[in-house]
Amino acid sequence: MLNPVFAAIEHWEFWDIFASKWFWCGLGGWIVASLIKMVIAAFKTHEFDFVYLVSTGGMPSSHSATVAGIAFGIGYTEGFDTPLATLAVAFAVITMLDAATVRRAAGEHAKVLNAIVHDIKELKFKPKERFRELLGHTRKEVLWGMVVGIAWATLVCHLW
Repeated sequence: MLNPVFAAIEHWEFWDIFASKWFWCGLGGWIVASLIKMVIAAFKTHEFDFVYLVSTGGMPSSHSATVAGIAFGIGYTEGFDTPLATLAVAFAVITMLDAATVRRAAGEHAKVLNAIVHDIKELKFKPKERFRELLGHTRKEVLWGMVVGIAWATLVCHLW
């Protein structure tokens, strides 16, 4: 029996996702937000760091841009009063709230843990690694990520 994952990929309709405007509303929102994030960081550090294309945290939120782009792409094409649009908006809101609360709090905890690790190093202990601090977003970063996603979805849906 064929693995269901491979069966889906082998089915010709699977590949249609890459030709859908909803896919490009989300992916494009993520790419645009990540590029903006990289440029903002380059102005601050005076060097381009391509890690911002796949990193979490920072301005604007690429997660917010992705889910807002998908939600608004669906709303523009299917109608904002449809169950699918409602589901997409709910998914986007949950994702953005998570980015601004839970993941942000985890980043703040990482800062405290890194300070403790630093103090332990001063006492000549050798902790192995630092915790990643830039995990979540401020509400401003989430808001601007959402704006980028909506703007991108508007552009895609009106030009497609």
